[in-house]
Amino acid sequence: MNTTPPALPRDRALTAPTVSCVFVCHDTAGRVLLARRSTGARDEPGTWDTGAGALEHGETFEEAVAREVREEYTADPLSVETVAVRNILRGGGDGPVSHWVAVVFAVEVDPDAVALGEPHKFDALGWFPTDEPPRPHHSQLPATLALFESHRHSSTHTADSGRR
Repeated sequence: MNTTPPALPRDRALTAPTVSCVFVCHDTAGRVLLARRSTGARDEPGTWDTGAGALEHGETFEEAVAREVREEYTADPLSVETVAVRNILRGGGDGPVSHWVAVVFAVEVDPDAVALGEPHKFDALGWFPTDEPPRPHHSQLPATLALFESHRHSSTHTADSGRR
């Protein structure tokens, strides 16, 4: 029995949402790692953003995040936590130009292990407090950092309440 699903019609394949794993890398000091998108970036060159990458066929979310963190920052994740899911429609007046289902993750990394892994996509890396991201920033960065902060504060309160 053939278990391969039928191919999507060409028009559906071109308009189907893409699943993206967005990762906010952080250290134990409360800083987040941001990368400045180079002129070779797919969109919004010159802006600062978190890391992200498309989920590949057959990958788990955790596998995709680990692969992308290694590719972009040359580091292995020390921990990976799911933060939220976003439905991102970007584009013009005749409908979205792109449609992403973004699964957002908090990823702890060792700052000493981080280096620029994809210089064709990014031209700088930096560690920043979440309330002082550099400018200009990517259009999606404020919403992503807000979700990360909300998750971090809810995780802290949950952990604190368990110790009482």
